[in-house]
Amino acid sequence: MLISEILEKTAQDTPQKPAVWFKGNWKTYEEINHAAGNIAAFLVNIGVQSGDRIAVLMENSFDYISAHFGIHKAGCVEVSLNTELKEEEINQLLKDCEATVLIASQKLIRKREYIILDGLPDLKHLVMDQNTSAISSEAESVRIHQLSDILQSDFAQVPAPGRIDIDLAAIVYTSGVTSKPKGVMLSHLNLMSNTKSIVQYLGLIPDDRVMVVLPFYYIYGRSLLYSHFLSGGSLVLDNSFAYPASVLNTMQKLEITAFAGVPSTFAILLRKSDIKNRRFSTLRLVTQAGGGMAPSLQKEVAEVFNPARLFIMYGSTEAAPRLTYVEPEMLSLKWGSIGRAIPNVEVIVADNEGKRCPAGIKGEIAARGSNIMMGYWKDTEATAQVMRNGYYYTGDLGYADEDGYIFLTGRSKDMIKTGGNRVSAKEIEDAITEIPGVLETAVIGVPDEILGEAIKAFVVPGISTLTEDHLKEQLARRLPAFKFPKWMEFRNNLPKNQSGKILKSVLREEPDKQRE
Repeated sequence: MLISEILEKTAQDTPQKPAVWFKGNWKTYEEINHAAGNIAAFLVNIGVQSGDRIAVLMENSFDYISAHFGIHKAGCVEVSLNTELKEEEINQLLKDCEATVLIASQKLIRKREYIILDGLPDLKHLVMDQNTSAISSEAESVRIHQLSDILQSDFAQVPAPGRIDIDLAAIVYTSGVTSKPKGVMLSHLNLMSNTKSIVQYLGLIPDDRVMVVLPFYYIYGRSLLYSHFLSGGSLVLDNSFAYPASVLNTMQKLEITAFAGVPSTFAILLRKSDIKNRRFSTLRLVTQAGGGMAPSLQKEVAEVFNPARLFIMYGSTEAAPRLTYVEPEMLSLKWGSIGRAIPNVEVIVADNEGKRCPAGIKGEIAARGSNIMMGYWKDTEATAQVMRNGYYYTGDLGYADEDGYIFLTGRSKDMIKTGGNRVSAKEIEDAITEIPGVLETAVIGVPDEILGEAIKAFVVPGISTLTEDHLKEQLARRLPAFKFPKWMEFRNNLPKNQSGKILKSVLREEPDKQRE
């Protein structure tokens, strides 16, 4: 099954079913499919070839979804770009994937002073969602088109794209939290296999209506689009999570049945909204992925959203994206676990030789399945580093208990070497987050003349009365001396990308005022 067939099949079966809500309006599956067909026909008419890379620089919207599926209908490879990236970063990714067409929002282009149009030999066409007369470019070879003209045209139906499910469907660039972004190559089979497994273990049905606050360029956000379209459900898009009360109002008004977030999403809702005073009578599913969530926060989320079922999940972009989940009925018995493998995937804790570790023995989380990526775009060396012995090695460290439930202990690249000891930053972060009054935290290693690396913790308090002395007192009860942070810094917030992941690379690059 190809990605385009997700939309086409549901549009054929239930053409008048409301598919997407955005800014107060609904569009049906038939309307979305028709718009996607017009975009596909336009791409074919301008000479785009099967397998060409088409980039999208848009926030979640009707236009994004239509463009996304239109690209697949034309047999092309879709490349969604992080809308928060700087000019030079977008330029770099467009050049790296050799995009021939960019479909973009005018406000995002204007914000970057058109720099992305220059110095790109492969880019031939720019499609804008608003008036193109406001756009200028020194790149004379780039033709500019208006999306509204394309959507209002009735192009002839495009022929079948001539693709099969093992062909490349998308290049999804990693967030670059710890290193420069890598282009993860995902086939139609990778994405569809994972989508079907998600629909199965979540038990998604046509009556489901999911609130989407995660961006679609982020693989977790994209999985919401695919899984709910495949099950015939509906999506409600809200890009205003900076104002959580507005999102909660929409959830109640539109009788949302499912909500998805990363740890910071739930931390914000619990600490900066009145969610504890609200009731969501139709909500039945709450899902969390995108990073480890401390057991204390898991418990609080489960309580606040009760009786909705909370699914704790784990995965990576390279896995398209899901690898494991904890069944809601097992959550109270396995707090802190990332669960067991999803259907049609094998996940193990591997030793240095690639063999499965016995229960309780730490190793690296590795997985195999039809959802695992084809490799990294134009980077065979990086691919070989993570694809070994028939498995994809995630870089996450952990162990499995006697029941096969996996618990993470850190990342292989997020270890701090302090005074001869290897310390997991995640272990310290979990200990800090468990202290009442802490909203979120990030722990890094900083250069130290004596220790080699000293532990530094950045803490965002959730209450104004939290003090550093109280925090240290509580933390001393949870951690041995060699794992205790030498430095602590209270912050109003932590740097994050739009998908909610904390950018430790930004923290590491900041001047360390405490040690100056």
